Amino acid sequence: MTAPTKPAHPAPAETPAAPASGPPGRDLHAPVIDWFDENARDLPWRRPEAGAWGVMVSEFMLQQTPVSRVLPVYEQWLARWPRPADLAKEAPGEAVRAWGRLGYPRRALRLHGAAVAITERHGGDVPADHAQLLALPGIGEYTAAAVASFAYGQRHPVLDTNVRRVLARAVTGVQYPPNATTAAERKLARALLPDDEPTAARWAAASMELGALVCTAKSEACHRCPIAAQCAWRLAGKPAHDGPPRRGQTYAGTDRQVRGRLLAVLREAPGPVPQAVLDRVWHEPVQRARALDGLVADGLVEPLANGLYRLPMT
Repeated sequence: MTAPTKPAHPAPAETPAAPASGPPGRDLHAPVIDWFDENARDLPWRRPEAGAWGVMVSEFMLQQTPVSRVLPVYEQWLARWPRPADLAKEAPGEAVRAWGRLGYPRRALRLHGAAVAITERHGGDVPADHAQLLALPGIGEYTAAAVASFAYGQRHPVLDTNVRRVLARAVTGVQYPPNATTAAERKLARALLPDDEPTAARWAAASMELGALVCTAKSEACHRCPIAAQCAWRLAGKPAHDGPPRRGQTYAGTDRQVRGRLLAVLREAPGPVPQAVLDRVWHEPVQRARALDGLVADGLVEPLANGLYRLPMT
């Protein structure tokens, strides 16, 4: 989208008013939450019946994966494993199999590991305490904050890519946030949190949805944005990104593609697969061997005797 030319003398109405108190950006809460109340998508993990486990499963699946791809896998997953203990009883390879083509399949192993820990340490219930969530295997700061916020209505800064982009534009005045989350972003997110827990949890969900639907990376829809009149980036004339190059999401011809093809064969096989069958999935032997070795090292594939391979059963 081409940035509009910045007027030489902006109209007074385009000048954002300073908030009465608190850090800049606190006046964003009400319009964003009101917009969310009217425009939020009806997603299964947002429904009360999803519970904390449904929220946790969705957060694992949605990392670097669009909602449209997650929905069918999520529904099948929860139908098969409605509680952490149901998943914990299964071999980790079954989690990898059910993950299908969502990509980044190590997430399936991590989710299985979290289910085992929840079953062993917390009686099968996803803990509400943020520190206990963070102590689960495979759970990082973002996921712990998201589950505590979205499942239990707590007050935590939830910084995914969408939220970071909204804050970068609306408050900081730049087109894109840094490639990796910075201490300054975390400080800003904490400063912007509403004081009461229910509003803070609502703000976390609303700002994330705004970034997903309106303030997107490639085609921001400022005409539909509830905070366009207050957005620092828009008021500055939408200056182009001048930081480090943004990381692309390449796939074709990469080791990721080869790994995906190898896993697809193993997922669809009823038993162990001979090396010769795996050799057919990719023409380049060095890259194919590197990809298979990587899957073994990551615990996603288990080598057996006589050149056989299978999904991990232990």
